[in-house]
Amino acid sequence: MDVNGTLVWYYKICKREVYLMSHGIVPDQEDDNIEIGRFIHENYYRRNDKEIRFGNVVFDVVYQDGNKLVIGETKKSSKFLEASKWQLMYYLKVLKEAGIEASGVLQYPEERRRVEIKLTDENIKELKKIEAEIIDITNSKVPPKIEECIYCKNCAYREYCYA
Repeated sequence: MDVNGTLVWYYKICKREVYLMSHGIVPDQEDDNIEIGRFIHENYYRRNDKEIRFGNVVFDVVYQDGNKLVIGETKKSSKFLEASKWQLMYYLKVLKEAGIEASGVLQYPEERRRVEIKLTDENIKELKKIEAEIIDITNSKVPPKIEECIYCKNCAYREYCYA
């Protein structure tokens, strides 16, 4: 399986989720958080081109700001800000490797908040390490052990881990 932005996002939240997602085990689609995220994704930022595929990644929003290409990632809340930053930086890295310079913006419509994201050489080095570990996780025969964290109680995979 190819590394993609979603796996980078899951990696920063829970490595077990990386394994589950990469092995086709989908989270509970009736989970309230997934339904809210789907609604936000489908209903905000309609004026922009949405879901642009580029290789193995999909950008939520792409637009021009003057001469600058901007990749936008729309999220329900900033609760997972760190994971969202790395997901967007991964997208910027993919574009950079293709010779396309862009900047990124995380968009939180319910919070009326935007966070600009820049890709640095240091981020690129860290992303390469993350990619290598994601590949190791996805190639493993068993999922990583459960590492309980603050996100477990609202996780759409909680029944898989705790049933």
